[in-house]
Amino acid sequence: MKTIDSYNFAGKKAVVRVDLNVPLNPDFSVRDFTRINAVIATVKKIVADGGSAILMSHMGRPKDGFEDKFSLKHVVAPLSEKLGLEVKFGGDPIGAEADEMAANLQAGEVMLLDNLRFYKEEKKGDEEFAKKLASRGDVWVMDAFGTAHRAHASTAVIAKFMDEKVSGYVMGREVENAKKITESPARPFTAIMGGAKVSDKILLIERIMDVADNIIIGGGMAYTFFKAQGGTIGNSLCEEEKLDLALELIEKAKAKGVNLVLPVDSVCGDKFGEDAAVATNDSNAIADGYMGLDIGPKAADEFSKIIKESKSILWNGPMGVSEWENFANGTTTVATAVAEATEAGAFSLIGGGDSAAAVNTLGFGDRVSYISTGGGAMLELMEGKVLPGIAALED
Repeated sequence: MKTIDSYNFAGKKAVVRVDLNVPLNPDFSVRDFTRINAVIATVKKIVADGGSAILMSHMGRPKDGFEDKFSLKHVVAPLSEKLGLEVKFGGDPIGAEADEMAANLQAGEVMLLDNLRFYKEEKKGDEEFAKKLASRGDVWVMDAFGTAHRAHASTAVIAKFMDEKVSGYVMGREVENAKKITESPARPFTAIMGGAKVSDKILLIERIMDVADNIIIGGGMAYTFFKAQGGTIGNSLCEEEKLDLALELIEKAKAKGVNLVLPVDSVCGDKFGEDAAVATNDSNAIADGYMGLDIGPKAADEFSKIIKESKSILWNGPMGVSEWENFANGTTTVATAVAEATEAGAFSLIGGGDSAAAVNTLGFGDRVSYISTGGGAMLELMEGKVLPGIAALED
């Protein structure tokens, strides 16, 4: 796979797949700049070499054609400000205006196409759509790691129509940081798994068992483990069809000498709501009518101690319903422990998605080693799957 540092863009037009799928406020201002900040280095390298950049991205999930709230026109001004140069807006990604603007683009200039997903052909991986996008440039730069697990027109199929293709800085950093965890982690290595379902994390848990010293389980999926072991979990989330699997994972961990840690206590609510009545119970003895919505104080202390003693940390998924104040303490405690471990010399990788949002919201974004820009893509990469967006660069 050719990397961006090995390529000179002088006199070249680069068609660059970036990830500008950023959250917007009601007034269409950008709420979180993580993904915009991530693409800056790649674009600056292209223009510094004397090349020009035709940027393309998706935003949200438009249902049928153009929707103003999903238009990338809303990120043109903040992107221009971050780059320190004017970004031209090309509009319709396969329209005549974009064709003309791309044809006249000069060295050092940057333009942005509108949301690729206004066309169903993008997600379908349509070859004619991909060919149209490719026709405007000399080289394809893939830098949208967050979509690299999708075989879409702009993230993989386009490679068929470009003689030259390179990975951008975001792609390079994501792969490099994933390898630090999966191939040669400093020890002890602790993986923290949260979220709702065991089934969402099963492949990752199984693969991480081969390299982890500790696997901490929090979030809704913990209660499937407790019920599998004969505990009472009230109305807590449980995947009934995964009880045998939970027991298998416990046995596999024992066989491999991995310390699999479940939350000894839970903060529970009498309903799934921000205003629920709150009680703290042992996680294997939750009262009828209550459900576990966060790890409890004993579990938070135990998890924190393990994390602070670690030299490599992977965190994917919150410990509870962290957007609600009554059930946010577990996630906050874990985030604090990860930050403190990092400051003491550990390497910490936050695996995108909800855990990345939690770290940023709590203000710990600059106190961890690396926050992935792609939750699903990072998960699949760490599970050992081949990502179409990476495979397309290697063909």
